[in-house]
Amino acid sequence: MQSRYNSAEIEPKWQKTWAEIGADRTSEDTDKPKFYALSMFPYPSGNLHMGHVRNYVISDVIARLKQMQGYRVLHPMGWDAFGLPAENAAIDRGVPPAQWTYKNIANMRSQLQQLGLCLDWSREVATCSPDYYKWTQWIFLQFFQAGLAYQKEAAVNWDPVDQTVLANEQVDSEGRSWRSGAIVERKLLKQWFFKITDYAEQLLNDLDKLSGWPERVKLMQANWIGKSVGAYLEFPIVGMDEKVGVFTTRPDTVYGVSYVVLAPEHPLTPQVTTSDRKEAVEAFIEEVASESELERTAEDKAKRGILTGGKAINPFNGEEIPILIADYVLYEYGTGAVMGVPAHDTRDFKFAIENNLAIKVVVVPEGEDGTKTLDAAYTEPGIMVNSGQFDGTRSQIGKTKIIEYAEEKGYGKARVQYRLRDWLISRQRYWGAPIPVIHCPSCGIVPVPEADLPVTLPENIKVSERGLSALAQLEEWVNVPCPSCGEPAKRETDTMDTFIDSSWYFLRYTDANNDCAIFELDKVNDWMPVDQYVGGIEHAILHLLYSRFFTKVLRDRGLLNFDEPFQRLLTQGMVQGKTYFNPNKAGKDKWIPTPTVDPENPQDPQTGEPLKVCYATMSKSKGNGVAPEEVIATYGVDTARMFILFKAPPEKDLEWDEADVEGQFRFLNKVWSTVQEFAESSVSAKKKSKDKLSKEEKELRRAIHTAIKEVSEDLEGEYQFNTAVSELMKLRNSLGDAKCKNSPVYAEGIETLIRLMAPFAPHIAEELWHQLSNNNSIHTQQWPQVDSSALVVDEITLVIQIMGKTRGTIQVPASADKQALEQYAKESEIGKRYLEGKEIKKVIVVPGKLVNFVVAK
Repeated sequence: MQSRYNSAEIEPKWQKTWAEIGADRTSEDTDKPKFYALSMFPYPSGNLHMGHVRNYVISDVIARLKQMQGYRVLHPMGWDAFGLPAENAAIDRGVPPAQWTYKNIANMRSQLQQLGLCLDWSREVATCSPDYYKWTQWIFLQFFQAGLAYQKEAAVNWDPVDQTVLANEQVDSEGRSWRSGAIVERKLLKQWFFKITDYAEQLLNDLDKLSGWPERVKLMQANWIGKSVGAYLEFPIVGMDEKVGVFTTRPDTVYGVSYVVLAPEHPLTPQVTTSDRKEAVEAFIEEVASESELERTAEDKAKRGILTGGKAINPFNGEEIPILIADYVLYEYGTGAVMGVPAHDTRDFKFAIENNLAIKVVVVPEGEDGTKTLDAAYTEPGIMVNSGQFDGTRSQIGKTKIIEYAEEKGYGKARVQYRLRDWLISRQRYWGAPIPVIHCPSCGIVPVPEADLPVTLPENIKVSERGLSALAQLEEWVNVPCPSCGEPAKRETDTMDTFIDSSWYFLRYTDANNDCAIFELDKVNDWMPVDQYVGGIEHAILHLLYSRFFTKVLRDRGLLNFDEPFQRLLTQGMVQGKTYFNPNKAGKDKWIPTPTVDPENPQDPQTGEPLKVCYATMSKSKGNGVAPEEVIATYGVDTARMFILFKAPPEKDLEWDEADVEGQFRFLNKVWSTVQEFAESSVSAKKKSKDKLSKEEKELRRAIHTAIKEVSEDLEGEYQFNTAVSELMKLRNSLGDAKCKNSPVYAEGIETLIRLMAPFAPHIAEELWHQLSNNNSIHTQQWPQVDSSALVVDEITLVIQIMGKTRGTIQVPASADKQALEQYAKESEIGKRYLEGKEIKKVIVVPGKLVNFVVAK
């Protein structure tokens, strides 16, 4: 038996044993209830960081707990392995992206295996493997057959650094690429799209089914989908048969329209532009073309527009109104045109003032007549004026009446519109899943036959430069016969957005080794949906929304029998490190790597200037990271796990603190010593009659079952791992202070402590369990059950007060009533001492807490 806790010996020993006996293989025993625990799979960047560790430890605790609670648990792992970072890293190093990626996967797999995670590695997937992306391509064909995949020319977001297209969701709030940080440009290209807008209403409505998701994530998705209810109205163009169609949520203001605005790239723009305005309009269009979508629509940016010379007719009042183009109107959104009602829209009011456009009041507060000059737009509900037959109508009612009138006259109709755009999925890069279509001069777009999947990505090639698709240069790969007519044709050279790979991986885990089908329906419908999903809040819109979309499409294709992929979602906080920066420096140069700074006297190593300190998310650029392998080498995996779980609630950011890591290391050493002493004493664990327990045994048993109750509750619902660890500490302290170490109750406490610790610190728990002469794994044992009778308190501490001042405490039966409590207090030594010779005027008894004597002065 070991005399001291040696994590470096214990942890590799048990990891090897678990691997040899297949301890973490998924049980197929369908008599047990299922539980699917999943952390978002990582991009194989080369090394784990503490953010990874936190993510995977959280799901591991949940998976281990559920195993002990009698569930069959699916807890898999894989790699989100395609994408630009690998391609760019490979270019920089002059190696094929596949070589770079698989090397990183091997390294990170080894690092993950050192964390003692109960992962079923037999179900491992890598999205860059042909046996995975074969089914990604098969899914594309399912979308294509359903009319949900299409190709069109569109103005797209172009990353000038990575030389590829970005989806709208991949452009940040500053108009920069989420990957390279470059200012995104607009470009016209022929691209592939998925018709996610067909599912907008379902994606919005089904958010109500996600009771286990954080409200802020659901709100972010609802806002991104952006449902608007209103009217589609048409304004005839003077001198033409064409009409300008607009969508509005304020049809009640249509009589106040004083202009319409087209997007600069709208097909009608050149048609409505008069010859005298042609040069100015073209110059404006060219200027706007260089701006990103976010730049054009930013709230704090001045809106710019220009008259085209064209006119439209407001069909409701017959007035001619000018047609303009403006930077804030985008062709891809809505109809690509808007109606201007400056009296009742803040943006339109400012735009009208700046461009000397008419402002016509058509809605006023009750009691006004609309003759008052406006200093600002009136945007509240009110009474309609200057609106023909609708004068005097309340504006909320007027919305409906105007729509009915428009439908009757043929001016328009009711419409629901969404902010959500179709998902642009094609990328002009090499390292991604090839899109399985062939372009034939005779047949057009021809899907690759399913029997010919996968369309394999040539792997042993070096990608020499950013921006030029390596696939497009491989003539022997591009040139193929048409599957339909046999004539010479060409493969599609764009690859798919990597978010497609991650939009279905959780389904593949349910039947990961199936060579014949994407998965067996019985298996996927048995294991899905995921019971607990763990990942970062940064995926709230992209990955989580796309995964929900995929699930609904595959359900409608008859492959799934559920509506949502993830029942519960936990968005864990970031791991932050102590970070030093020089306030006199700018940009990346201001961050000073933590290892180069003396914490007692933080100075810039180059300039000697004093540094400031803060906690910031660990990153290479800030030089504030802590390598997991260094922590493991010093303290062990279990200590790192305990610290991560104890330091902060899982949804909050965690500040890395070496002193707190040492604190958890000391705690595990105390547990080790406590169990070692017990094991050497050979105390019997034979149960003792509850009626024959001594006072000390009852107190200890109460502490044991209080720990079971509190830890169990902390591991349900909101997963308060930090307070659960605190309860483990309390139980260890109660065992350390116990006066009945030769009692079977003490033995019960030792075994309970080990069982409760098992999901948190699996290695030390396994070692200590076996030291107690147990042959089976601690992780196959039943989770402790609360004995509610043990929580019943026989005695309570009663406070005795004289004139409101506490004079002492006594132990009294918990069942004592008010009269008995008063008697116990009077007859106690404290009562006799302070009440002797004094007249008691009044006695205040608070049952279960105190007795206060009011005496004559």
